[in-house]
Amino acid sequence: MPRAKVQRKSTSIDMTAMCDVSFLLLTFFILTATARQPDPLDVTIPSSTYKIKVPDTDMGILSIGKGKVFYEILGQDIRKATLPKMGEKYNIQFTPEEIKRFSVVGSFGVPIESLKQFLSMNGDQRKKFQETSGGIPVDSTNNQLAEWLMQSRHSVAELHSTQMRVSIKGDANEEYPTVKKVVDILQKQKLNKFSLITSAEGSAQ
Repeated sequence: MPRAKVQRKSTSIDMTAMCDVSFLLLTFFILTATARQPDPLDVTIPSSTYKIKVPDTDMGILSIGKGKVFYEILGQDIRKATLPKMGEKYNIQFTPEEIKRFSVVGSFGVPIESLKQFLSMNGDQRKKFQETSGGIPVDSTNNQLAEWLMQSRHSVAELHSTQMRVSIKGDANEEYPTVKKVVDILQKQKLNKFSLITSAEGSAQ
């Protein structure tokens, strides 16, 4: 008996629709993503053999170096909610545009009295401005860092119904008194559990 011939079909697949979807998704992510701002304070962090991933939400990061303290609040919604609270505390009225600008700011280290001027600058100007500033005040008579921590914690609790976690990124050569001031602020707010940001032991700094 003659063998039945199987009809061959083309194996080519029309990828036009897939390409359209891919470019639409790529465009969406590019337009909605926010570029991470470079750290204004160069910190040489100590090494450690213990590894754990730092969360990217509901977190406050304190950077300590050169006798200065910088603060970073993770989450645009948290930053938007925290700034008006700080403005109310210090009798400073922030405009919607300033709140929007603050929502995309990374780590910052300026007194709140200079924050309006800081927000009106571009990236390069902000970096130079922070190099000459003394960081966020932590003195007992003007402890603005304590207020930033308190108000950002309130914002996290209100918006996400959880407790804000805190990490400290300290320079390996930083003197003890500055670090102690920050730790004392945390303990006064009963934040006795916090993480230290380190690099993997043996990796390049």
